[in-house]
Amino acid sequence: MSAPELIRIVSRDSPMALAQVERVRAELAAARPGIRTEVVPVRTTGDRWMGDLSLVEGKGAFTKEVDAALLAGEADLAVHCVKDIPADRPLPAGTTFAAFLERDDVRDALIHPGGLDLADLPPGSRIGTSSVRRVAQLSAAHPHLECVPMRGNANRRLEKLAAGEADALLLAVSGLERIGRPDVITRVLSTEEMMPPIGAGVLALQCREDDSDLIDVVSDLNHPATHRETTAERTLLHVLQGHCNSPIAGWARTDAEGELSLSAMVFSPDGKVTLSASEEAGRLDPATLGTSVAVALLRQGARDLIDGITH
Repeated sequence: MSAPELIRIVSRDSPMALAQVERVRAELAAARPGIRTEVVPVRTTGDRWMGDLSLVEGKGAFTKEVDAALLAGEADLAVHCVKDIPADRPLPAGTTFAAFLERDDVRDALIHPGGLDLADLPPGSRIGTSSVRRVAQLSAAHPHLECVPMRGNANRRLEKLAAGEADALLLAVSGLERIGRPDVITRVLSTEEMMPPIGAGVLALQCREDDSDLIDVVSDLNHPATHRETTAERTLLHVLQGHCNSPIAGWARTDAEGELSLSAMVFSPDGKVTLSASEEAGRLDPATLGTSVAVALLRQGARDLIDGITH
């Protein structure tokens, strides 16, 4: 096999997505110095549409145009945030994941201009977020607060906060770090306070299945522990058949001895019902672990909870 001379990398055209591409380009340059890279930015439906994602294909709205460019041969490699890739249906035929980069911070951050914590905010304070996962957990832990829908990239949400459209924001720590804005963080929430979404902090590299030379190159960037964690989480979500309006959280982690565990939760939209399950892998492979935890949640009634939510 011979390495390609040029790799065309397709991605969403948001500032955060382009920052993620630069990380991939840097890692490729370090692993294979002789290969050139070129960025192919595309505007996705999810970036154009500021309303409810369930009205425009759910999370697939962030990947459809990127996938199309890859399949059409307009690009060779796609960079995705794993949390944006639907898990209730397979990847587009003819494509595969070639690598998962080492995971970034999975936690959420509170941003409040005055530096107040969630418990100190006055009743009725407006928290800007359109994440059903965050809304459910925030409603359960801090019922005195009001969640207001807010979409757009992180910079745009920070502008909306400054304009008074919300009193505080919840954003991903990894996203703020990628755009160079960790300075705005009031407090990083623990995973016990706010369980992360499936695929939090993970970048996936997707290629065409028949592009074996490129897959060989890109696989050099794969982080084995992150790959195992992501496989467990996405299997969980696939078995649960969660959609974009499903308040589902899950986090697989690898301990110092290399042992894998998975914790997951399913909520009602108002946070009044919470189902939880966790398991250590032991002899289980990551996909079996994800399936096992999903089955534990289904036995508690997750199917009825998920199916009862409009999408």
